[in-house]
Amino acid sequence: LYAESLARFQGGSPYIYPLYGLGELPQAFARLSAVYGGTYMLNKPECKVEYDDEGKVCGVTSEGETARCKKVVCDPSYLPNKVRKIGKVARAIAIMSHPIPNTNDSHSVQIILPQKQLGRKSDMYVFCCSYSHNVAPKGKFIAFVSTEAETDHPESELKPGIDLLGPVDEIFFDIYDRYEPVNEPSLDNCFISTSYDATTHFESTVSDVLNMYTMITGKVLDLSVDLSAASAAEE
Repeated sequence: LYAESLARFQGGSPYIYPLYGLGELPQAFARLSAVYGGTYMLNKPECKVEYDDEGKVCGVTSEGETARCKKVVCDPSYLPNKVRKIGKVARAIAIMSHPIPNTNDSHSVQIILPQKQLGRKSDMYVFCCSYSHNVAPKGKFIAFVSTEAETDHPESELKPGIDLLGPVDEIFFDIYDRYEPVNEPSLDNCFISTSYDATTHFESTVSDVLNMYTMITGKVLDLSVDLSAASAAEE
């Protein structure tokens, strides 16, 4: 994966991270969507998916307004009756005033602790970014430690990863459930993503998105063509 990314992006590094954080990705999508006539409706409460007599999706209702559609793409929280729980993730978010020790003072770090090394059933992931990415105030670093939860005690489960961070200014713990779709999209036209897993390099998330694209359009996305076009546009 490292070698493929290095060859693909040819920028001296295989790692690409948006300045100002991952919130820039949906913003980029919103701008591109607008170019093709899409409409963004933000912060809409209590979205309800509507179906026709055949059980196929026909719209989404919020605040008395219904946006008509032929297909719905959403995460599991919108259609809880069409998903099943497949596990849970333990996660810690740490705010620090220094880079992770023993990483050559790097402002961007990805560490994977193998399950066998930890005596666990799953790997543990550590990711760190900093003020240089415009995601924290000057001099501050943000680290994430995550793994597939095997207990209800994230503090103790995540200790091997947290121990790598050194002193932290503040740390927050969280456990959340993971879901996957169980519906048949060809019958209801509902395309549901799988919940984010514990990984911090987004490989599984990208695979899920590409699979959904193929299910929705019937085509395989050719990333080499899209990336070449993006590079030409930047030049």
